[in-house]
Amino acid sequence: MEEFELLKEIVIILGLSIVVVFICQWFTLPPILGFLLTGILAGPTGFAVIEASHEVEMLSEIGVILLLFVIGLEFSLKHLASISSTIFVGGSFQVGLSILGILGLSYFLGGFTWQEGVFLGFLVSLSSTAIVLKLLQEQNELNSPHGKAALGILIFQDIIVVPMMLFTPVIAGKAGNPAMAILELVIKAVLVVIVVIISARYIVPKILYAITKTRIKELFLLTIVVICFAVAWATSAIGLSLALGAFMAGLIISESEYSHQATSLIIPFREIFTSIFFVSIGMLLDLRFLYFNFPVILGLTLLVIFLKTVFTGIAALVLRYNFRVALITGLSIFQVGEFAFILSGVGMEYNLLDRGTYQYFLSVSILTMGATPFLIKNFDKITSLMLKSNIQKKIG
Repeated sequence: MEEFELLKEIVIILGLSIVVVFICQWFTLPPILGFLLTGILAGPTGFAVIEASHEVEMLSEIGVILLLFVIGLEFSLKHLASISSTIFVGGSFQVGLSILGILGLSYFLGGFTWQEGVFLGFLVSLSSTAIVLKLLQEQNELNSPHGKAALGILIFQDIIVVPMMLFTPVIAGKAGNPAMAILELVIKAVLVVIVVIISARYIVPKILYAITKTRIKELFLLTIVVICFAVAWATSAIGLSLALGAFMAGLIISESEYSHQATSLIIPFREIFTSIFFVSIGMLLDLRFLYFNFPVILGLTLLVIFLKTVFTGIAALVLRYNFRVALITGLSIFQVGEFAFILSGVGMEYNLLDRGTYQYFLSVSILTMGATPFLIKNFDKITSLMLKSNIQKKIG
């Protein structure tokens, strides 16, 4: 009956999620926190009721793909071009400052080598596209100034994670020719952009028009799903991320008149798989390690929240946003994100991350993810309090 093992795991995950999220609702806690708690309870250091963890991780990747696909559907190539400076200028400032800041702290205060410090900077600089965009979307703030700033920086992070993976063996001293690897990546990225533009303008709209003429809803859904996963698979096959490919697929369809219809069909599937994604993240947390090292982990978590808020705020100020928007943008993407988990595996492989540091990284990452819904849902209160305090200081 091994073939039904995954089905059993899905039933356990979704069933336990119903209970935990329902209880969270009593205390007005966000659903994302409920899913993280579900993963912690079901994981190996909780009640250990989930055994097929690898298969669960695969399902969670589908959640990330569908989430980024829907986000792409809500944008257009023109809209993306309008925030290109936010993507490349703001993103490079945020990532660059994060890497330099963490490198300095880990090298001079933490006793790490510069190679380990740079890699830790890579990890901390990445934020959670899945959590932030989902929360901003729920609050209808994706098109707000801070929503656009956060989106631009997050897109840059999704792009830069691949060069980070290529650069990791370089700083570990185990790479071939890094210049050729980076040049190859740039060529691939340019080709993807060209294919996206051609597909969005000339190919996909005609395909969707022919499909909609059949008036078969199932056929339209299948076509949308195939486009989404085909583009995601293609970008992954050439060394770019699945999530970036899914976002590109959404952009391709967004140029057609059927984007709203596609969104309405995909959203129910997205909700199920993104729930599994957050559960899989919670499963990684080692409760014993968290318990015995909680004071240090809490201190590191607060430090990461402070540093990333400041660095992101500086990036937003460079983009000429006002102080309030810069502060809200910083409070949006202070957490450590899902791609950092993937990158941490590469660091472990090249001995840039030992077991102890990895557990600290996991604990801090999950705690920052858990704190994100509270800060995003209380933007107004936090910013008003901080701005009022700043005004009082100036008067005093």
